[in-house]
Amino acid sequence: MSKPLVYVGMSADLIHPGHVNIIKVASSYGDVMVGLLTDKAIASYKRLPLMNYAQRLTVIENLKGVTQVEPQETLDYIPNLRRFKPKYVVHGDDWKTGVQAETRQAVISVLSEWDGELIEVPYTVGISSSALNLANKEIGTTPEIRLKQFSRLLAAKKLVRIIEVHSGLTGRIAETVWALRNSIRCEFDGMWAGSLTDATTRGRPDIESVDSTSRISMLSDVLESTTKPIIYDGDSGGREEHFPYMVRNLERLGVSAVIIEDKVGLKRNSLYGQTVKQTQDSADQFAKKIARGKHSQVTEDFSIIARIESLIVGAGLADAYHRAETYIGAGADGIMIHSASSSPNEIYEFARHYKNNISNKPLVVVPSSFYVANESELEEFGVNVVIYANQLLRSAIPAMIDSAKSILETGSSLNIENKILPIKEILNLFPAEESQ
Repeated sequence: MSKPLVYVGMSADLIHPGHVNIIKVASSYGDVMVGLLTDKAIASYKRLPLMNYAQRLTVIENLKGVTQVEPQETLDYIPNLRRFKPKYVVHGDDWKTGVQAETRQAVISVLSEWDGELIEVPYTVGISSSALNLANKEIGTTPEIRLKQFSRLLAAKKLVRIIEVHSGLTGRIAETVWALRNSIRCEFDGMWAGSLTDATTRGRPDIESVDSTSRISMLSDVLESTTKPIIYDGDSGGREEHFPYMVRNLERLGVSAVIIEDKVGLKRNSLYGQTVKQTQDSADQFAKKIARGKHSQVTEDFSIIARIESLIVGAGLADAYHRAETYIGAGADGIMIHSASSSPNEIYEFARHYKNNISNKPLVVVPSSFYVANESELEEFGVNVVIYANQLLRSAIPAMIDSAKSILETGSSLNIENKILPIKEILNLFPAEESQ
């Protein structure tokens, strides 16, 4: 007589005694089928798993008590439960509140369709996947691991969310800050090392006035204090024959991608629009630079993304479409379309045409000027990566000015003390124990 089927849903990124206990209990009821959440399913409600699906599958298949493993494509158990109709579902009792509470109720409801039963195992005291993941992040990462993360994020998430960093401090903020949106935990998936914010923090204009060595020095501070993937603002990429050196240097550091813009001459920030002279490179010449960069890279994981300035210089959408086709044909791993307009309409129009007629490769936008665009709209039009390229710096400057003026006006810092971060919280951003 065959045993009853017992279903256990797991992400199984870091296996600990709590997981082993769940499987042990489940196997006492029958044959255990593990519904292993895919990277996409996990990324829909929390961070990307440390191990990819294939790696996690290998671990779970070899655990004592597991009879078979099936992919669970969503956080929702229902599709797999209706497909396999298990007699039992076994889960820890820690999902009665929080983001998975609705999932739990749905499981109970669907099991009633065939008299199935939910078995809830008491939470294993002293073990926390979140705490283990936090401890792992504090250990740090390697260039190889970091380099691969961006491509994994693109495969797992509809929209990858990136925030600018211009120091080790802002890197730490990008690494740790999170918020709940509609009961789902949201955080930044990676970081943008932009030339504008880097130059501004050094008191210089954004005209490539900061040399590459200085920019790499800032990048090193971020690399030391973070684990998330980094996209580097490569400006124009420099001369065609110099670009391969930039690519190999960034790749060696563990940077995931570089974005270069198709402009020539003295760099002026694109958000000046047509109020200053800005000249585009020819599409064919810029394509040669992309091809040369692609030929020089060592790994398959590094991405070269072409930034199209047609809407900035007034060349129009038709020119942008032509350049996108040319750059993708030259080997670009994605396209960034830029605009200085306060309306996102031309970005949406480009996105629609790009996805329908040009390529499925990643499309990147930077909504500095068209900040009215929200992430759900960007995702709807097929945008894959949104970069908040300067918001941390722009929010810091007014706060610092207000604090400085208050001290001058009152001769004391008393009036601002309740508005600024306590010293202890600054110390906790970089605990001394981490370096021991």
